[in-house]
Amino acid sequence: MPYTPSGFFCDRLIRERERRDGEGSLNKPLRFNGQDFNALRQECLQGKSQFEDESFPATVESLGFKELGHKSNKVKNIVWKRPKEICENPQFIVGGASRTDICQGDLGDCWLLAAIACLTLNEKLLYRVVPLEQSFTEGYGGIFHFQFWRYGDWVDVVIDDRIPTFNNQLVFTKSAERNEFWSALLEKAYAKLHGSYEALKGGNTTEAMEDFTGGVTEFYEMKEAPKELYKIMKKALERGSLMGCSIDSLVPARFETRTVTGLVKGHAYSVTAVEECRPSQLKDSKVRLVRLRNPWGQVEWNGPWSDNSKEWATLSKTEKEKLQHQSAEDGEFWMSFEDFKKNYTKIEICNLTPDALEDDKIHKWTVSVNEGRWVRGCSAGGCRNYPDTFWTNPQYRLRLLEEDDDPEDNEVGCTFVVALMQKNRRKERKMGANLFTIGFAIYEVPKEMHGNKQHMQKDFFLFNSSKARCKSYINLREVTQRFRLTPGEYVIVPSTYEPHQEGEFILRVFSEKKNTSEEIENRIEADHPVPAPASAGEESEEDQQFRTIFQEIAGDDMEITANELKNVLNRVITKHKDLNTEGFSLESCRSMIALMDMDGTGRLNLQEFRHLWNKIKQWQGIFKHYNADQFGSINSYEMRNAVNDAVMCLVSRSGFRLNNQLYDIITMRYANENMNIDFDSFISCLVRLEAMFRAFQAFDQDGDGTIRLSVLEWLQLTMYA
Repeated sequence: MPYTPSGFFCDRLIRERERRDGEGSLNKPLRFNGQDFNALRQECLQGKSQFEDESFPATVESLGFKELGHKSNKVKNIVWKRPKEICENPQFIVGGASRTDICQGDLGDCWLLAAIACLTLNEKLLYRVVPLEQSFTEGYGGIFHFQFWRYGDWVDVVIDDRIPTFNNQLVFTKSAERNEFWSALLEKAYAKLHGSYEALKGGNTTEAMEDFTGGVTEFYEMKEAPKELYKIMKKALERGSLMGCSIDSLVPARFETRTVTGLVKGHAYSVTAVEECRPSQLKDSKVRLVRLRNPWGQVEWNGPWSDNSKEWATLSKTEKEKLQHQSAEDGEFWMSFEDFKKNYTKIEICNLTPDALEDDKIHKWTVSVNEGRWVRGCSAGGCRNYPDTFWTNPQYRLRLLEEDDDPEDNEVGCTFVVALMQKNRRKERKMGANLFTIGFAIYEVPKEMHGNKQHMQKDFFLFNSSKARCKSYINLREVTQRFRLTPGEYVIVPSTYEPHQEGEFILRVFSEKKNTSEEIENRIEADHPVPAPASAGEESEEDQQFRTIFQEIAGDDMEITANELKNVLNRVITKHKDLNTEGFSLESCRSMIALMDMDGTGRLNLQEFRHLWNKIKQWQGIFKHYNADQFGSINSYEMRNAVNDAVMCLVSRSGFRLNNQLYDIITMRYANENMNIDFDSFISCLVRLEAMFRAFQAFDQDGDGTIRLSVLEWLQLTMYA
């Protein structure tokens, strides 16, 4: 479900503060759900008890919400047990973690298990996700922990070791060794991260690969694969990249169905090796081979180079040992590279980022990470097909500073990869959330606008075509693509395909040379407001009318209350038929008094009232300008420009500069269900905005842009605004 404006904004501020303190890094991962593994384990050891995780309890809610929910017959006979209740002498890892430790159970998460199998090929990566020094003997308290990359941060996930069983057998992932439990516990931690086991059903191998490494994935369709694919795969494995592949099934009902060759359609496989061999009958040429693994732990390819095929007889004993050839029904098999290309339709390669391997001297990425959000009515503008709203999407300025050292095909430019990832959709499945169809476009910034951090307006996109864009909008968690552009400044516009779809995302830019990317309008600033001067010359008829009404209502003390202000304003505002307003509310008038009340009486005198009226008249003119349809309200997507115009005309120099998160909050706070903002809401927004800036500046006496408040001061500041 979407965050409340304050909830989302506070969470984001907290995350930014944590990152400044080093939280979320490899060496200092965030504590998922605030749980500290070492403290909790110590507490269990001191109390001689076994940990029970209240945040992911041994109940149906942790199993699922539909097929594994309360109404499902599948869950009736499931019993949660600790490993010591399942077998004698349980072990966390037996003889080192390997690909055979991962056998799929009764959950459609082959995509996850294929990624885990790839992970076992690199011990350094594996033992970062699966911390060592965990066991069922020394220091055992029924508690374990695992670490994942999650939307830009590393998080440490704590679990207890109660696992779902049926007839004393593990229901989900298990090891070939009955007393080995690291893979089952890893699956449980990943399920906790996403809310339930059922949330893991169905997915893409790359999703888990990225969550294990923080890397970025590139896809290759076999029918469009580059000529040097074998070289790419070989080089990727040498770099520690994770790799998976699959055979598409056009008919959903045929997912995970076995073909006559022993391969399974709609099923995720791990690519675990790429090698060359020299059969005895081929003196001067080599055969290229690919080794794959089926997460089921069984069902293998039965064609050339399969476990018991005649081709192995043509190799020497030394070559067989080099290839680690085994004839076992363990789900792992070899096949020729040519057969691999003929049978599989897609391959996914997860490239590692610099923090994935600290001593990776072969390949370094420069990475820029930006966090963002699409908000209905404000920044959820949809794709280029919707020109009226496309420009309101979040925008990110990309600066490509250095050309490639060794450009291919003698083409000059900067090679980079853009990765747009939507957040939390898997976790929100139980609320009916599905993946959005997402994509992005890249526009070149004219030289005269370099360094200008202003949000690009509608006309820019109407008269400029994109310089590059993703191949297609698609409903995957992440859309990635590699580009090469000349050095310069660009704008990346990430979006959903349809407008008005709310969601969070992160945008990453990877390159082998230096680049910078940042959200446009990423600072909040304000020059000091000064009251608008009273108009020189004679009073207008409307001014004279207001003076008369004010004197009538104010009485002898010549001051008016919020209720009296409401009467004054609404007697005049009702004459403006083009505003189509029901008038100002009492709450709006209280905010106006809070803004203009210089002497702290809770009332307005004539001078304070005049300053207020001058503001309202100017804001009214701006409102009418953006009220293009003459229906008396502003489209929420135009609110950004209307707010900018309104505050600019009332403050000195350049005025307020707000960031995109504040525009999102303004829209959520003041727009109605049709994403329109009426006159009363428009004025209330501007009054609150100016009042809060004034209050902040009163506390910011040294002008450094930061203030420190006690709880009482904070409440006094916010309650009267």
